[in-house]
Amino acid sequence: MILRDRVAIVTGAGSGIGQAGAAIMAREGAHVVAIDRSRDAGEATVAAIVAKGGSAEALAIDVTDDAALSDGIADVLRRHGRIDILHNHAGAQVAGTLEEVDVAGFDRSWSLNVRAHFMAARLVMPSMKAAGRGVIVNTSSSSGVLYDREMIAYTTTKHAVIAMTRQMAGDYAKYGVRVNALCPGWVDTPFNEPFIKQMGGRRAIEAYIREKVPLGRWASVDEIAESILFLVSDRSSYMTGQILVVDGGETVV
Repeated sequence: MILRDRVAIVTGAGSGIGQAGAAIMAREGAHVVAIDRSRDAGEATVAAIVAKGGSAEALAIDVTDDAALSDGIADVLRRHGRIDILHNHAGAQVAGTLEEVDVAGFDRSWSLNVRAHFMAARLVMPSMKAAGRGVIVNTSSSSGVLYDREMIAYTTTKHAVIAMTRQMAGDYAKYGVRVNALCPGWVDTPFNEPFIKQMGGRRAIEAYIREKVPLGRWASVDEIAESILFLVSDRSSYMTGQILVVDGGETVV
């Protein structure tokens, strides 16, 4: 177990990639704190982990609520004494061009996709500095390195996550803290519903993927989880400030 006895926080852990990442960390020995705004979703993730012999707990937190996030992380530190891993995964996909996107939707995207990552990292960093080690993974997207049609809010925020990740990595490497970004491509989860609707349904999006992605298919959440495990473990011990794109080859076309 390559994460034995480590304490990991995963935001957006109630479904999709966040849930799969939480599961693989627990499988490898970490105690996982599954944060999700839905108490039921977070507890379902924990129940699945525990059923397989893992260790986890759920925290129902809206990560855009600074006070709730601060209290939750402080409580984890009080009870466990440290936080070894933070995976900032919670996010939102808001469709629309510059003229079409709802301004409130753009603001929500920024708050959840960028600012919440910033706040969680800010809150765990003092304990990681004190320990002289720690790992932060921020979820960006292949949309953080590509143009993504009619998705200005999402693409803007995901580019920002990459810039923020590099800045954090440069500033905190001297303290033994590594910070990298994960950029998934097309992954078959309910998160894609806004884009699927925009594209005209599932058949249309699958045709688009077959055309645009060299591997010709979606990724599964389990495939992305393997990349998360690499980033949060000592397998990537000499890697910081980097952007791991897992997209079936879309960005090389």
